[in-house]
Amino acid sequence: MATWTPEELRSFLGAIASHRLASAYVLAASTGMRRGEILGLRWNDLDLAKATLAVRQTIISVGYELQISGPKTNRSRRTISLDPGTTQELLAHQLRQDQERSDCGSGWQEHDLVFCLPDGRPVHPHQFSQLFERTVERLGLRRIRLHDLRHTYATLALLAGVDAKTVSARLGHSTVAFTLDVYTKAVPQLDREAAEKVAKLIFGQPD
Repeated sequence: MATWTPEELRSFLGAIASHRLASAYVLAASTGMRRGEILGLRWNDLDLAKATLAVRQTIISVGYELQISGPKTNRSRRTISLDPGTTQELLAHQLRQDQERSDCGSGWQEHDLVFCLPDGRPVHPHQFSQLFERTVERLGLRRIRLHDLRHTYATLALLAGVDAKTVSARLGHSTVAFTLDVYTKAVPQLDREAAEKVAKLIFGQPD
């Protein structure tokens, strides 16, 4: 498992900001959603007025053929709150897609997908990953996988003080124990912070 620092993540998002799928990477970074969940997201699953989205379907590749299915587990079927910046990104993306639909005319294939090709068809998961990898290479950033944006989100959330139960629910993990087992090992600072916080309660603030 590899993760980026906040600075590395900002560099990537800034570099890809002009791409028509930039909002998909913003969503990956700010929610930790899986690739298939992002590509399977429909406008019907979004409530931008309430700044929430519902994970209800995924798009995966089996033998390079696209398949649409439900989330992998019951815990994966979840509702996620969105921050104001991500919400604004999606609103702007919606306007751009409306223009693409208008430009495409009768050639548009309606699947209600938030992230799609210029004619409405689904984005292939491999294509989505390859765009990420090419951008990382072009920028000279430390190489990580697209899936590592999910790990980056989790570790940054824990470092920011978000409790493990909330992080686990947002990621759609099967149990909180799984989240703790995977990520507390990756964030040794949490153990140090725990030691210092408890010591302050026991011994008081140093003079």
